[in-house]
Amino acid sequence: MTELAPVNVVRNLMDAINKGDLDRALSYYEPDAVIVAQPGQLAQGTDAVRKALEGFISLKPSLQGQAHNVIEAKDIALFCSKWNLVGTSPEGNRVEMSGISSDVLRCQADGRWLIAVDNPWGTSIVG
Repeated sequence: MTELAPVNVVRNLMDAINKGDLDRALSYYEPDAVIVAQPGQLAQGTDAVRKALEGFISLKPSLQGQAHNVIEAKDIALFCSKWNLVGTSPEGNRVEMSGISSDVLRCQADGRWLIAVDNPWGTSIVG
């Protein structure tokens, strides 16, 4: 497995979020990427994704992946994983979140994999 593999992109993203490195976290997304910030709340494009990531990073989280599976089809990959996050709200309250994500990554012309769709809430977005 190379550093460019989809699973490593997601691992690197989680590491950047845990370290509070917003610019590094953003570097793992395509320019027109979409993130489901909350069920029913989509953020698309660099500025909107940045704002959504700022929300996660503001929690000073400990974000951990528990299990994952990757399905690749040529230049597209579906990354599914269980995750949990423990952090602190800006008001000082403990925050705990978890989910089963479904993310779509696309291989770029230079061989890097970037996130095109980031859905940390998985099927829970279906009402």
